[in-house]
Amino acid sequence: MTPPFDIARWLTRSLSDVKVCLGLLTRIPIPGDTDDDTRGQLARASWAFPVVGALIGAIGAVVFALASALGLPPWTAALLAIGATAAVSGGLHEDGLADVADGFGGAFARDKKLAIMRDSRMGTYGTLALILSVALRAAALAAFADPGAAAAALIAAHAGARASLPAIMRALPLARADGLAARAGMPESATVAIALGLAALIALALLGVGTAVWAILATAAAATAMATLARWQIGGYTGDVLGAVQQCAEIALLTAAAALI
Repeated sequence: MTPPFDIARWLTRSLSDVKVCLGLLTRIPIPGDTDDDTRGQLARASWAFPVVGALIGAIGAVVFALASALGLPPWTAALLAIGATAAVSGGLHEDGLADVADGFGGAFARDKKLAIMRDSRMGTYGTLALILSVALRAAALAAFADPGAAAAALIAAHAGARASLPAIMRALPLARADGLAARAGMPESATVAIALGLAALIALALLGVGTAVWAILATAAAATAMATLARWQIGGYTGDVLGAVQQCAEIALLTAAAALI
């Protein structure tokens, strides 16, 4: 006999998962333990990545809306919004993108690439990648004629980009046996499906069906391209690779939405 569904237990577990993701993906102070024992729940909790992503995007959207209401130019509002999301996330994904650019561009041997990616210093490739990432996102946001549409796209982009990460964690092997990515584990197929489904619902609600479909396709293409490059370069993924995937996916969704709205 199937036991009755315990909604209280489900809600408690869901809130715990969101808390784990908030502790990893943001600098928002989270009460309670966020040490390695909590990180061990990450694969299971990764369904909530788009939820936390939507929160980060909403903070950026508020900044963009306020800047626009104050009469600031679109580029200024866009850069302030991007700066706000980076501040909330601690530049986690930007750091990953820079490390991947330095590693993939700075060496030929796989072990050397991984060593460069672990180096905290940033090189020319990483600097250029960050400049390009910020510029492309700002250009996309500034291209929206309606600040409200730009704010909606920002929320959808942050949710969609982070929803792609559990899929990469499921699809690719680990490139190294240590690090946060290795401790996180592999999400189950259902976890990946929930994350992607939540991101799709957010995009459909905020962008409309036509724009959402093309934006989702662009996001999937960008994430797949970055994952394919990582497999070719280092044989799999690391935490830095996930950061690079997030950045590429966010750029793709914002650019597609800006072109269609």
